[in-house]
Amino acid sequence: MNHRFDGPEVGLFLNGEKPPFLEGKFPFYEKIFAVDGAFYYLNKLGISVDYIIGDFDSILKKDIPLTTPLLKIDDQRYTDFDKALNVIYNLGFININVWGASGMEQDHFLGNLSTALKYKKKLSIIFHDQYHFYFFSDKRTSFHQKKNKKVSLFPFPTVEGLYTYGLKYSIKKGLLKIGKTIGIRNETYQQKIEINYKKGELLIFIEK
Repeated sequence: MNHRFDGPEVGLFLNGEKPPFLEGKFPFYEKIFAVDGAFYYLNKLGISVDYIIGDFDSILKKDIPLTTPLLKIDDQRYTDFDKALNVIYNLGFININVWGASGMEQDHFLGNLSTALKYKKKLSIIFHDQYHFYFFSDKRTSFHQKKNKKVSLFPFPTVEGLYTYGLKYSIKKGLLKIGKTIGIRNETYQQKIEINYKKGELLIFIEK
C-alpha cells in the first residue's frame, strides 16, 4: 500500500502488542521513532532507533544508548502517539508507518484511531499488524492487491454514498454506520480496487 504523499517514509513504533517478524523489514525507512517502552523490543531485535518520544514513564534512561536523542514531552493532555505524530510532522516527515498500535489494552487502540483521524489531512498514516495494514481513506482511493484477499470497510462512525469497484461484493450508493451496517470481510475480485464515498470517514483494512 502506497502513502498518499510523495517523500520518504518513517517508522513509528508504539508500546502496544509487539509486532512479529520485525527483523530486516525496515531498511527503507528514513528514520525510526519509538514511543517509550517500544524501545525495548526494538533494542532486543537489534533495530536502531533514531528518536525516542514520550514522558518516559515506562523506560529507564540508563537503558538507552547515549547517542539516541530523547524527546521528552510531559503534557498529559496528549497521548504518546499524539505527541509522536506532532514531533514527526515538525521534523518534516509526512508518510508514517505505525506498528504496535493495537493489541494489549484495546481502549488505547481506539484512542490511536481517533488520534490518526485528527492528523489525516496533513499526514499519511498507515497502521501495520501481523495480519493487516489499515488506514483512514480519502474520499477517492485506489490500490492494487492480489485476488481473494480480505478487505474490510469500517465506518467511523458513518459513511454515505459508498461505491466500490473490484471487490467481490460490490457496493453502490452504500450507507455504512456503526450499529447498523458495516462492510467487513469483503474480498478482492480484481487486482485494482477503487473505493469512493461522499460523506463521513472510512477505515480500510487490507489483508497482507
